[in-house]
Amino acid sequence: MNLRQLEILRAVIRHRTTVAAADELALSQPAVSNALKSMEAQAGFALFERVNNRLFPTAEAMALYKESEAIFALHAKLESRVRDLRENRSGHLSIVATPPLAYSIIPSALSAFLRSRSETRVFFDVRRYEGIIEGVLSHVAELGFALGLTHHPGIAHEVVHTGEMVCVLPPTHPLAAQPIVSAADLVGLPFIGLERGTRLGEAVRESFARAGAPFQSTVEVRYCNTACVLAAAGVGVAVVDPFSPRQNGGNGLVVRPFAPATQAVAYMLWSEAEPLSRLAKAFLSEVRQASCLLN
Repeated sequence: MNLRQLEILRAVIRHRTTVAAADELALSQPAVSNALKSMEAQAGFALFERVNNRLFPTAEAMALYKESEAIFALHAKLESRVRDLRENRSGHLSIVATPPLAYSIIPSALSAFLRSRSETRVFFDVRRYEGIIEGVLSHVAELGFALGLTHHPGIAHEVVHTGEMVCVLPPTHPLAAQPIVSAADLVGLPFIGLERGTRLGEAVRESFARAGAPFQSTVEVRYCNTACVLAAAGVGVAVVDPFSPRQNGGNGLVVRPFAPATQAVAYMLWSEAEPLSRLAKAFLSEVRQASCLLN
């Protein structure tokens, strides 16, 4: 498939009708329909199931959709670079970060970075850990920021900040008066757990196991920020990274150290395949300074 065909496929998947996809792409409806027929003929399998004048993508079509995301991200980056050259911009920096760092360290660092670089353009995306690794390895992003790290060939890293997981709870909670909240204290109470299989979710489960306390979550969520919002609403207590409770002014949460101590290490990542640009090095310097303010 060429890029235009993939663009048509993605538009039809998003809108589920050829008419809406044609409007988005400034094409005629017959042109979109013919393109779909041509793609299915080339691929040798159906891309859509047609039900009541709506198109529902097959599993194969969704696989192509997901695989093409990196292509279009790279294409968007190339188009952005062309605009920079045409408009005589001074530079472009692409960064990706997981939510805890994207909403804590990065904003203040980015503000300081851009203060003296009014003509620099920045692409900033928030992704899960796997998306950070993919973005850096595929060169969609020059810099990545994530909590926790396992070895990935081709990726260089530096520790930004080392902290510990904390317990968050509403001010009226009985445990709010305690200076430290342990895993044993949380047994039998409404508890907001982090998703199984995620780096932080597994770290918290291991901490409960080390303490000999059963891990029993009332609600399970993917992101620490979600856990903080639910804890502030009185849904339960949560154990989260030390960055997320700082968002939105803390949401009125009480934050207490969690025992046993569970490290949450923030890393900045970049590709070993090519040297960092001057802009990237300057931004990393701002991140280091911003991380010092978290202590």
